[in-house]
Amino acid sequence: MPRVVSVQREYNYLVRVKTSITLPKALLTRLDRVDKNRSALLERAALAYLAQLERQSRDRRDIEIIDRNADRLNREALDALEYQKLP
Repeated sequence: MPRVVSVQREYNYLVRVKTSITLPKALLTRLDRVDKNRSALLERAALAYLAQLERQSRDRRDIEIIDRNADRLNREALDALEYQKLP
């Protein structure tokens, strides 16, 4: 059965929806220099941008967690350093 789920997920990924957007001519010219297949290029760019936003959001959450626990973590680090002092 897991193969069916995998095939279904792959099929859904391959389904495309036609859309129309309006972009400045200068931007289209630059895009065409990179790849003549605008759809593929814009899809890759959108996926990369969304991945970047997700990383930034995850990083912000991680920093908030570290900041909330900074005092305790610093005390633990100092304790470990004190323990490791050479005679």
